[in-house]
Amino acid sequence: MNSGSLYAIAAYVLWGILPVYWKSLSHVSAVQLISHRIVWSFLSLSILIIVSGQAKNMIESVRKPGVFLSFIPASVLISINWLLYIWSVNSGYIIEASLGYFINPLISVLIGVVFFSEKLRPFQWASVAVAASGVIFLTVAHGSLPWIALTLAFSFAFYGFAKKKARLGSLFGLTIETAILGLPALFYLIWCGLNGTGTFLNHSPGSDILMAGAGIMTSLPLLMFASAAVRIPLSQVGLFQYISPTLQLVIGIFVYNESFTKDRFIGFAIVWAALLLYVLEGLLHSRLKPADLKV
Repeated sequence: MNSGSLYAIAAYVLWGILPVYWKSLSHVSAVQLISHRIVWSFLSLSILIIVSGQAKNMIESVRKPGVFLSFIPASVLISINWLLYIWSVNSGYIIEASLGYFINPLISVLIGVVFFSEKLRPFQWASVAVAASGVIFLTVAHGSLPWIALTLAFSFAFYGFAKKKARLGSLFGLTIETAILGLPALFYLIWCGLNGTGTFLNHSPGSDILMAGAGIMTSLPLLMFASAAVRIPLSQVGLFQYISPTLQLVIGIFVYNESFTKDRFIGFAIVWAALLLYVLEGLLHSRLKPADLKV
């Protein structure tokens, strides 16, 4: 196994075990926790850019007309995704959150069709339809839409869409996004500290370290993912992405004893079948010679 594959696996494993990290900070409100994540992420990313000698390139990128403003939609979307994910983990909805990241790749496919006029092959359409039937089954079985999963899936898929439109590398892009969100987040944390509701420096040294470490836990897997993307094909990186929601699902069931009923298993199984169909179709299509492909 080459270094690119190892970087990809490490990135998705870290993302997969994040529920354990956030659960250890369940005494902190979701809004305070995401604010710490934003502020410490910006600081850690800025230090990394300076240490790696990329500060000049970063400044030049930001100075280009429209670059900073182009990341505002991405900033809003990632803040919604982070906030809902942290809230869902600490409120006992890890399993439903994992469903969102199983669905996400297929939502991204639909966005490609709608906004980039990408064409889907018949079996790709079939996989999307099967996934939709899984969501419908879960809705009927439980009497309500799996809104956490759908919001996470759509917010992250549209975040990817916004990032594609912004056209800047992942390191610089996330730094700009956290910079946009950083000032409001910092003001909120200061306000919490002044009115006595702030958790930082008021609970325990271990809690403070974990809150500050949220920046590293955000930036480290991102950098591993970026390292993987330049070493192996993106199609191969994509195959590893299911490690993360699978680990989240396992953690939700076996570590935090969340309910995984028969109906929920059937709904998940339908979504898994859709993903399997999509992945196998993609692998088969990539192995065909150009002469064998019919336009």
